[in-house]
Amino acid sequence: MRMWSVLYDNVSCRCYFTVHLLIMAAIMPDSDSEDELPPGWEERATVDGSVYYVNHATKGTQWTHPRTGKKKVVSGDLPFGWEKCVSEDGKVFYVDHANRRTTYSDPRLAFATEEKEHAQDFRQRFDGSTMALQVLHGRDLAGKVAVVTGSNTGIGFETARSLALHGCIVVFACRDLNRTRAAIGKIKEERPNATCDIIELDLARLHSVTKFAANFKLRYK
Repeated sequence: MRMWSVLYDNVSCRCYFTVHLLIMAAIMPDSDSEDELPPGWEERATVDGSVYYVNHATKGTQWTHPRTGKKKVVSGDLPFGWEKCVSEDGKVFYVDHANRRTTYSDPRLAFATEEKEHAQDFRQRFDGSTMALQVLHGRDLAGKVAVVTGSNTGIGFETARSLALHGCIVVFACRDLNRTRAAIGKIKEERPNATCDIIELDLARLHSVTKFAANFKLRYK
C-alpha cells in the first residue's frame, strides 16, 4: 500500500508539472515568433537606415512591423568585411568578403533595433556578463585606431582582439614586448589581415609614457 502511495504521488507530480508547462507556454509569448514576418512579407532598409516592410501580396509598403506595429532602424555602416554592389541589371547585392559569399539581403537588418518613441526611452542591451565581441557585433571599425594598455593578456587582450577582428587598427601598449608579440600572433592566426602594432609603454614610469606619446604621434598623425 505504501508503494502505491509513493507511485501515485510521483505520477501526480508529473501530471501537474506537464500541465504547468502547458499553461506557461500558453501565457508566455514567444519573443522570436512575435518578431517574425507573416508569409508574403519582406524586410528591407533604406540608405539612411530606416527599416520598411514590403507586402508582396498587395505590393504595398509600410514603416511599421506588420505584427508588432513598431518601427526599426539600422546603423548606416555595413558590418566589417561587407560590401554593397550593384549588378549589371541594377539589382543591389551584398558581398561578405570574410566568408566569400553573396546575398540580396541587407546584412544590417540582422542588427536592427526598435526606434525610440520618446527621447527618454532606454533599453539596456548589455550587462556585466556581456563580452566585447557581443558589444561590437556587426560594427565596422575600419580606419579607426585604438590604444589598448595591458593588451597582451586578460581583459586587455580580449578587448584588443575584438577591436582587431572588427577592422580597427589596434596599438598594443605594453611593457613585455615578447608576450605582446605572442598575443598578436594569436590574433593573426584567427584573422591574418588584422592590423596590430606595438609601442612599448610602462605606465609606472613617466619617461616611458612621454616616449610612448611621442612615438604614437609620429606613427599616427
